[in-house]
Amino acid sequence: MKINLTRRNFIKTGTIFTTGFAMAPSVLTAGKKNIRGNPIRLGAPVPGKFTDPVEWVKAVRSLKYTASYCPVQPGAAPEMIRAFRAEAGKNNILIAEVGVWNNMLDPDETARKEAVRKNIDSLQMADEIGALCCVNISGARGEIWDGPYPGNYSNDTFNQIIETVRYIIDQVKPVNTFFTLEPMPYMLPDSPDSYLRLIKAIDRKQFGAHLDPVNMISSPQRYFNNGEFIRECFRKLGPHIKSVHAKDITILPELTVHLEERRPGLGSLDYSVLLQETSRLKDVPIMLEHLEKQEDYLLAAEYVRSVGVKTGVRFLE
Repeated sequence: MKINLTRRNFIKTGTIFTTGFAMAPSVLTAGKKNIRGNPIRLGAPVPGKFTDPVEWVKAVRSLKYTASYCPVQPGAAPEMIRAFRAEAGKNNILIAEVGVWNNMLDPDETARKEAVRKNIDSLQMADEIGALCCVNISGARGEIWDGPYPGNYSNDTFNQIIETVRYIIDQVKPVNTFFTLEPMPYMLPDSPDSYLRLIKAIDRKQFGAHLDPVNMISSPQRYFNNGEFIRECFRKLGPHIKSVHAKDITILPELTVHLEERRPGLGSLDYSVLLQETSRLKDVPIMLEHLEKQEDYLLAAEYVRSVGVKTGVRFLE
């Protein structure tokens, strides 16, 4: 990829739901739409590597984002971490997440231990910089770190995920941030129900939910009813959600079932529902990802904001 700004490489209405939702204090109006909700923070990868937090803030603000992926990596000097946290706070920029993106279930024991150590280091930095969450996938039982394997769904894998996540959280004991797992189409969690099962089993206060609806749309049924599926995700996971990934998806007339990611606006994801449901939560950002060019991110942001105007959902600027 020429200008690879994908998430992995960048960092490598409904009803009133469950108690814990932060409901908005006022009615937001756009045209004839009246939706009760909080303003949403939008973010995306920002081109460049930053050592100066002031320059980083300028770059984020120039794109009219109020949320950002973490601008520094684990191992950064403590004073740099403090400086970025302070500058973000002064300029009302929310650091949404620290991404890890490795295989915590690697079949090679040495590689697995190294992967777990990076998660510990990343969670520690996320806590120090004040990020909402540290996020990884649960891992795969094979050589491809995010690959589909039958072992991904075994009882042994479920128990290993529990033990690994508990170990990471217990090593760090985070106060300001949450450890989360991004759902995937062919590993746990792959549905709001399997996510709830993990939350209950892991049983750690600082374990939260990361929402990526597109990653869980793995069948025609979910695809064609994705608005209702998104509502189900928020109904079941709402109080636990810390950050939301925004993509789009389309189904192709190829056998067998063929689903592909698209830039927001070029697929069939019901963004009206996604924005309305996100606005019921307070300070949960929507983060664009998986696009190759900065111009694609600008088009994606324009589309998402335009849906907000149509549905009466405001973006914080």
